Amino acid sequence: MTARLVVLVSGAGTNLQVLLDACADGHHGRTGIEGLARARRAAVPVFTHRVPDHPSRAAWNDALTQSCAGYRPDLVISAGFMKLVGPAFLDRFAGRFVNTHPSLLPAFPGIHAVRDALAYGVKVTGCTVFLVDAGTDTGPVIAQAAVPIREDDDEATLHERIKVTERALLVDTVGRMVRDGWSVEGRAVRVGQREAGRAAAKSVSR
Repeated sequence: MTARLVVLVSGAGTNLQVLLDACADGHHGRTGIEGLARARRAAVPVFTHRVPDHPSRAAWNDALTQSCAGYRPDLVISAGFMKLVGPAFLDRFAGRFVNTHPSLLPAFPGIHAVRDALAYGVKVTGCTVFLVDAGTDTGPVIAQAAVPIREDDDEATLHERIKVTERALLVDTVGRMVRDGWSVEGRAVRVGQREAGRAAAKSVSR
């Protein structure tokens, strides 16, 4: 089973790389972005949209939406994409815009999730793959994986272990969604219901 993926990156593109590797083995806007170089080395088409190159944030969001839509993606994946998208983008790709977060949501949303978990003193944290909505890390959860916190962990060591788990979870989750389909009912995401998933994706197409 094949699918069209649009992957949004802002930096090194390590999550993009694991997706590229998975595609290659058959299992599954700023300048100087290593993620773009990774895509070009894999002969994957790329586009860039820098916010300063557009007259307004809304214009940037519209341009990003149209560029992504031009590839008719089954899934749009945020792989370290450090920009908030607007309502038009979220509406266009509702139910198929996937992101990851370094905690077991709804615990510790926001940009300091690893630091917050350590400060709170929890013994287990982890990572989440979820569908993006208009809130901050509030979208329906697709998959999660736990990462135990060690007594000698600091933010850097814990975050690195979470990233390793997160990459594997992202590849596995995207692969299952592509192969088996998915459906969304309220906050419940069910992977393995291909026809329902396709119907949901069609219903949000413009």
